[in-house]
Amino acid sequence: MKAFGAPIAGAAGFLLLWQAAVWLRVADPILLPPPAEAIGETWRGFTSGTLLHDTWRTVERTGLAFLIASAIGVPLGVALGAQERLYRSVEFVVDFFRSTPASALFPLFLVLFGPGEGTKVAVAAFGAALVILFNAAYGVINARRTRVLAARIMGAGPGRILVDVLIWEALPQILVGMRSGVSLALVIVVVAEMFIGSTDGLGHRVINAQMLFESGLMYGVIFVAGALGYLLNLMFILLEKRFVHWSGR
Repeated sequence: MKAFGAPIAGAAGFLLLWQAAVWLRVADPILLPPPAEAIGETWRGFTSGTLLHDTWRTVERTGLAFLIASAIGVPLGVALGAQERLYRSVEFVVDFFRSTPASALFPLFLVLFGPGEGTKVAVAAFGAALVILFNAAYGVINARRTRVLAARIMGAGPGRILVDVLIWEALPQILVGMRSGVSLALVIVVVAEMFIGSTDGLGHRVINAQMLFESGLMYGVIFVAGALGYLLNLMFILLEKRFVHWSGR
C-alpha cells in the first residue's frame, strides 16, 4: 500500500487544485467544469457510451504499432550497434527523423498508406521504431569491453559474443527504448485519431467532445489517455525490475 500512497496523494492534490480553480472561476464554468462532473461524464461514457470501445481501439492500434516497431527496431539496432562504423554512417538519418515531430509526417504517410487504419499504425510504428533502434544500438555500443574481451579470450566467436554478451549487456537500454517507444506510439496514435479520418479512438472522442462542448467528457477522455500512458510506463518499469535486476552490476 505504501507504494501507491504517493501517486494517490498526488492525484488527490491535483483534483483539489482543479476544484479550487473552479471555485475561483479562473475560467468559464462551461470550459472548466468541476472534477466531479468530468468523473461522472467519464463513468457514463464507459457504462452507457462508446468510451470503452474507443479506449480499446486506441490500445489495439498502440499495441500493433509497438509490436511492429519492436520487431524492426530491436534487431536492426542491435545489428547496427555491433558494427559501430555502420551505425555512425546512418546516425544522422536516424536522429533527423527521430527529432522530427510525428505530426509533420502525417501528409507523407497519408500519401503512402491512404486515410485509413494503416496510416495511424504506420506513423506510430515509425516513430517508436526509431526510438527503440537508437537505444538498442547505443546499448550494444556501450557494452562493457572487459566482458567482450573476456569472451574473446575464452574463444567465443563474433556470433556467440553478440548473443551471449552484447545483447545481455544492451538489454537494460533496449527495455528503456521500448518503454519510451510504447509511450511515443500511444501519443502518436491519439494525435492521429484526432486528425486522420477516425470514427473511434480516444483522440477522436476528445475532438468530438470539444466540438459538442462536452467539456466534462473531454477532460475525462484526456485523463483516460493519460492513465493509459501511465499504466504502460509502469508495466515496463516492472518488467525492467523483473528481467534486468542485475543491471549495473
